[in-house]
Amino acid sequence: MDTKTAKLLDGKAKAEKIQQELSAVIKEAQPKIGRPPGLAVLMVGDHPPSAAYVRGKERACKKIGIASFGRHFPKETTETELEEVIAALNKDERVDGILIQLPLPNHLNAQHLLYRIAPDKDVDGLHPVNLGRLVRGEMGLRSCTPAGIMSLLEEYKIPLQGKQAVVVGRSILVGKPLALMLLEADATVTVAHSRSHDLQSIAKNADILVAAVGRPEFITSDMVKPGAVVVDVGINRVTDSSGNSRIVGDVHFEGVAGVAEFLTPVPGGVGLMTVAMLMQNTVNSYRQSLKN
Repeated sequence: MDTKTAKLLDGKAKAEKIQQELSAVIKEAQPKIGRPPGLAVLMVGDHPPSAAYVRGKERACKKIGIASFGRHFPKETTETELEEVIAALNKDERVDGILIQLPLPNHLNAQHLLYRIAPDKDVDGLHPVNLGRLVRGEMGLRSCTPAGIMSLLEEYKIPLQGKQAVVVGRSILVGKPLALMLLEADATVTVAHSRSHDLQSIAKNADILVAAVGRPEFITSDMVKPGAVVVDVGINRVTDSSGNSRIVGDVHFEGVAGVAEFLTPVPGGVGLMTVAMLMQNTVNSYRQSLKN
């Protein structure tokens, strides 16, 4: 009996490669610009997963030479106070990128605050101007997770032209921008979601299957076409009957590994690429200083 196992798309190795390249770019550009790149990550309240993500971003910044202008605000911070901080950062010439760590406390309107970030400092790629540039196929700052997925597929020379790509999930963070990026690469794209009828047959038609649905181990082996490329965007903490917790993706790894040709691990796949693309966007914004 064939016991083949999918090849892993190693996000950790690719992210490290990107960081090394960015470090070299910064060393070359810094004498001309007169300062390092600057990134401001704004976090509100005490959300442990967010705090862990922010620490990871700050470590990545330090590693490659990006100055951190991060701020941690108490949970009670008002929208007006945050608007004033964002306005000041928009004008601060030392800051090339501004990111609001989500989720925010319920009393704050995330969309309203995201729109206050200057589009050319929107390193999360979520401002309507940057999303509009993506729709039009123009240059601009692109959403980090979808851009990371595209970079990982390119690294492993996975052909996209003419292929059937299915994205399960339609969020503005991942599903919608990724569908546009796959279209730009000449894939034929289907966006499916939790209300899609006969999701199994839709998913099984995919040459490239992306799971971004936020449900632990939702994609099982019977939903995957043999030889498909499966990208798992999910990060879900699950606890077993003994109280032990672990991180799993949206894909049932063990089952799908026996069917797919390529598969991203969780952790060690897309998450690290997201941080690498945040660094990439910050450096891209920084390099515009040479052109201005």
